[in-house]
Amino acid sequence: MSTPTAHLVDGSLYVFRAWHSMPDEFTDTEGNPVNAVHGFTRFLCELLERTRPEHIAVAFDASLTTSFRNAIYPAYKANRELPPPDLERQFVLCREISLALGLVTLIDHSYEADDLIGSSLWSLRAHGLRSVIVSADKDFGQLLGEHDEQWDYARNLRWGPAGVHERLGVHPHQVADYLALCGDAVDNIPGVPGVGAKTAAALLAHFGSLDALLERVDEVPFLRIRGAASCAQKLREHKDAALLYRRLTRIALDAPVSMAADALAWNGGNAALLDELGERLRFGPLTRQRLKALA
Repeated sequence: MSTPTAHLVDGSLYVFRAWHSMPDEFTDTEGNPVNAVHGFTRFLCELLERTRPEHIAVAFDASLTTSFRNAIYPAYKANRELPPPDLERQFVLCREISLALGLVTLIDHSYEADDLIGSSLWSLRAHGLRSVIVSADKDFGQLLGEHDEQWDYARNLRWGPAGVHERLGVHPHQVADYLALCGDAVDNIPGVPGVGAKTAAALLAHFGSLDALLERVDEVPFLRIRGAASCAQKLREHKDAALLYRRLTRIALDAPVSMAADALAWNGGNAALLDELGERLRFGPLTRQRLKALA
């Protein structure tokens, strides 16, 4: 497309993927494991080589226990273990690689990577840019506008707003409501008891939104869904909880990101810094060559 495009990368996702997929034989000059750094660096090199982006940002999570959502709902993501020290140290190195490549690197202790990406997309859209969100996370479906895309890089699958409906059965503007109803085990959001993914999609197809559903809950028993009467009762009992869960599932669009049109412009990396990192992290000659070319 001729419309200017920004690539917004869910950095933490690809660090975790590298951590789980790369063998632990990679070490730096001090003998510390750097398998996730090697895998993440290869991913960034390939992404930059394939897309040659004019605008790009990489967002990292640093708010597992300090997000504004934890203040609203203390159990939020309480099912997740903190990264082990070896991985935490590698996250810092991955951010160093991202910065050395000249990529705008987003991180905040109150807002998650999703919020930083969502706020950037919202700002870019106001300046006439379309966005490609590089992530497999279903939560991002709520951000996709007419010209935006999501790209599951590992599977090389891309989809726009219509693809969100194909995957979840709801439209982008309904995704946060959908997750509030059926829950999201990954983030420890329970949802409304007895409301699964298919029921949540059916309810939103009929009512349009969570607000309309809760206002017209007396109509639910007459719908052709399994256990409709019981579902209506659960919705009445858990109305406040559902509205709370939506505050958790809705991606924030007011995170502290730059609002300038060219804030995410990419002009290449810092050759000297990349060379120093390559030496310290014991990158192979091919990776060093790729980094040098990108600089």
